Amino acid sequence: MPRQPDPQLEQRILEAASRLRARGGEKALTMRAVAKAAGTTTPTVYERYRDREDILRALRFQTRMELFATLRRSRTLAQACQSYLEFALEHRHAYEVLHDKFAEPPSLHEPWPSFNLLRERLTKRLGGTPRQHTRLMLSLWSLMHGTAMLLIRGGAVEPLRTQMLHACLDGVEVIVAENARSKGRTRSGPKWPASLILGEEAESKVSQGEDNGNTKSATRSARKKPKTNRPRAFRTAP
Repeated sequence: MPRQPDPQLEQRILEAASRLRARGGEKALTMRAVAKAAGTTTPTVYERYRDREDILRALRFQTRMELFATLRRSRTLAQACQSYLEFALEHRHAYEVLHDKFAEPPSLHEPWPSFNLLRERLTKRLGGTPRQHTRLMLSLWSLMHGTAMLLIRGGAVEPLRTQMLHACLDGVEVIVAENARSKGRTRSGPKWPASLILGEEAESKVSQGEDNGNTKSATRSARKKPKTNRPRAFRTAP
């Protein structure tokens, strides 16, 4: 009888890769190590993924899809923020991989559906357009991500864990409420530059220096047709 395909194999490979990457960094993420951790062979891994970067790309897309699906079930910004933190704590290894070097290609030029959904929730509350609130959304996201990483790596247990989570949510609410009251007039540092774009795939850029041709190359790499069935686009409308 011919061997039956394992429907869970690709998932095991991605989960093994996320654990290895989170625990030992890039040097620990070899195709052989992934195969061993996933309970398969190295040639089998190569049949599904070209190399380590292909595995990481697939893992980022999967994690983004799952996080986005979780946040879409929320109705308000506060609910979405709480769901974000809970997701990060429930999927700690994949979450860490997702945000490693997030502002560099190829991750920078891949979809950021959850960032955009949160920004749309924020826009619905404050008015204006999503791009007008990118700086504020970055502030809120930094607060949530910092809290998530402290909880993930800090070993916090109850009741501190609960208090940290809700302190973060309270902080988000205070920041948003103050911004609504001041109509965004309170800010430090320079005005947000029009050339600094986040969460918009090929249009995303973090510095003027990216226009030297590297952006196009990174974008092409991020948009290569993957060997597995991965999401190519995300709807951000709730």
